[in-house]
Amino acid sequence: MKIAILSQDGSLYSTRRLKEAGEQRGNEMRVVDYLRCYMNITAHKPTVVYQGKPLENFDAIIPRVGASQTFYGTAVVRQFEVMGVFSANESQAISRSRDKLHCLQILSREGIGLPVTGFAHSTKDIEGLIDIVGGAPLVIKLLEGTQGIGVVLAETYQAAKSVIEAFRGLNANILVQEFIKEAGGMDIRCFVIGEKVVASMKRQGAPGEFRSNLHRGGTAEEIKLTPEERTTAIRAAKAMGLKVAGVDLLRSNHGPVVMEVNSSPGLEGIEKATEIDVASKIIEFLEKNAAKGKNRGRIQY
Repeated sequence: MKIAILSQDGSLYSTRRLKEAGEQRGNEMRVVDYLRCYMNITAHKPTVVYQGKPLENFDAIIPRVGASQTFYGTAVVRQFEVMGVFSANESQAISRSRDKLHCLQILSREGIGLPVTGFAHSTKDIEGLIDIVGGAPLVIKLLEGTQGIGVVLAETYQAAKSVIEAFRGLNANILVQEFIKEAGGMDIRCFVIGEKVVASMKRQGAPGEFRSNLHRGGTAEEIKLTPEERTTAIRAAKAMGLKVAGVDLLRSNHGPVVMEVNSSPGLEGIEKATEIDVASKIIEFLEKNAAKGKNRGRIQY
């Protein structure tokens, strides 16, 4: 097979591992900087052009689109879809997962466990917003934040009110969520491929840190999922329309709750924590599905 990895940096761990895994399985792999691509949008022969040459005859693509480049990155993915190329994740599903509010609304519609979440526009409604999630302590999240950036734990009512007013004063869109104290700064990353969890790890926040992101000093180790956690992760990825996803769960007193569904999950943390060759499993999934024309799994909400 001929597979393109859409990535801005070929030296990144995840990009390197996907390229290595693909080549080891006998595939022709190419790293393509999607920001350097431009598109010929026509009914006769739509194309993606890279470094002055059309990208042709690819069987599949693996989008590794950065959060800050979602708009252009998904446009490139969509152009490949127009050309009939199989994508590990489709443009619509990537866009949907990047909108945290939309993501939570879809998961809610599917009856998937979530932390109690509030969203409002006016600062005049702050008191009601705080009450919805059960009062302080609570978590305030920027809709555009990634890797734990823009996530604040407000331990008192007054602190929550001040932070919300500050964010809204900057016209920033935020979510307010209940604080799952019993999680103890630990969350679970489930790596879903197709309709199967292929690897899972628990991430523990650094001392005094409620965020468990590895980028913020958290540690990771393999964990065994409960049947309910496994089912929740698979349902969440499926609800978003993602074939490859990192689903982040918290263990709460009322069962597993989904914090986020990631359309470009990193491989380094989970491969090192579990010693599972996740990259090869992604390539194997493409090999089994790209030739079958399974590129129309769209979900309309």
